[in-house]
Amino acid sequence: MLANGYIRTKKMTLIKSISGIRGTVGGNPGENLTPIDIVESVSAYGYWLKEKFKNESLKVVIGRDARLSGEMVENLCIGTLQSLGINIINLGLSTTPTVEFAVPKEKAQGGIILTASHNPKQWNALKLLNDKGEFISKKDGEKLLEIIRNNKTSYNDVDNLGQVTQMNNYMDLHIEHILQLDGVEINEIRKANFKIVIDAVNSTGGIALPKLLKALGCGEIIELYCEPNGQFPHNPEPLPAHLEKLSETVINEKANLGIVVDPDVDRLAFVCENGEVFGEEYTLVAVSDHILSRSLGNTVSNLSSTRALRDVTEMHGGKYFASAVGEVNVVNMMKEKNAVIGGEGNGGVIYPSSHYGRDALVGIALFLTHLAKKNMSMSELRASYPNYVISKNKVELTPSIDIDNLVSKISKKYSHVEQNVIDGLKLEFEDEWVHLRKSNTEPIIRIYAESKDVEKANMLASRFVEEVKSLM
Repeated sequence: MLANGYIRTKKMTLIKSISGIRGTVGGNPGENLTPIDIVESVSAYGYWLKEKFKNESLKVVIGRDARLSGEMVENLCIGTLQSLGINIINLGLSTTPTVEFAVPKEKAQGGIILTASHNPKQWNALKLLNDKGEFISKKDGEKLLEIIRNNKTSYNDVDNLGQVTQMNNYMDLHIEHILQLDGVEINEIRKANFKIVIDAVNSTGGIALPKLLKALGCGEIIELYCEPNGQFPHNPEPLPAHLEKLSETVINEKANLGIVVDPDVDRLAFVCENGEVFGEEYTLVAVSDHILSRSLGNTVSNLSSTRALRDVTEMHGGKYFASAVGEVNVVNMMKEKNAVIGGEGNGGVIYPSSHYGRDALVGIALFLTHLAKKNMSMSELRASYPNYVISKNKVELTPSIDIDNLVSKISKKYSHVEQNVIDGLKLEFEDEWVHLRKSNTEPIIRIYAESKDVEKANMLASRFVEEVKSLM
């Protein structure tokens, strides 16, 4: 057991944390994501629900992305919940925000999303939700880990098994909800007649994005990698290095923009009409600019996100707040500060008027409304915002490394610099910053640095990568 609620195996390819279970499929139990580990974790989740909602008939919503192991993991989860007497609403191929949307709509006590998000195809994970359709809290996650350690679970007899209801229309219901949101203006989007190229990395975005864009009244939609077969054509994380084909197609087709999502459709990034990447950090900046132009309010993003959101928020007269990394931390601070918009710099937009979860579909609808009303090209819109560049780096870890001690040494070395330690270590220099923190989802330490141009950001990041490696 490690600090902050983690159980990691010696090979570090299985991570059981306060936010769920994630690992590579196959191999040995306790070392990789195997059927035994899946059943153990789902059993603990079901037991936790039964303890929390005593004497109630329980219901859990399940949905999955299109990765190759999805159907196998889905069957294991459903069977395990049934054996606990819990009813299941199975959305099948879905998106993370669609499952989050469905949980309160179905008055379910919880939800499980089967996705490893941006991780490669050999990975899968269980993302666990509460009855609000939000990620479970740190406190509840710690209870789950305790249940797993103590092996508390017991199963129902044959007369008291859970039942399964299949619902394949929830993406449509989700899109209908988005069309009614304040801030989404279909007439403005329709008038703009956008020509759009989309890259859905052969996952469930290939189902959802064309439906959404057609419902919004977009013009021509050119589809790349929209067959939900789980064969990711490139690294599925929507970073500039992985978007060459999208940029090339936008230029060749003379499209207004390109849109890319990750496999479970909670992260969103854009490509400009000239093929340049808009920047996933600026997804939230642009959407926030749109929302704040309509109603004054506060914003929240995590410590690893660009300063541009703070600048835009203050320009509109609002207040900006930074949370620890992790969607649940952003959501908690958004509620505390009554934020009208927030999210993460990885392209995750959280719009409380819809629900408290990162939602690329909501982000697309709000962004296209903003772009249409601005009557600008994508490159002109990007140039209208304060320019910062983030260099995102990572260093792989081994079980023997004491991360807390390593970060403490760096903190002491830079004791003269303004520091934030609510999540790892963030050093605030005059016009740039660097953030070092343990990943919640992978056996790595992330090292992010932001400055005014690429060269300065990369130099700052490289400096701290080398410092970390030397201490390791």
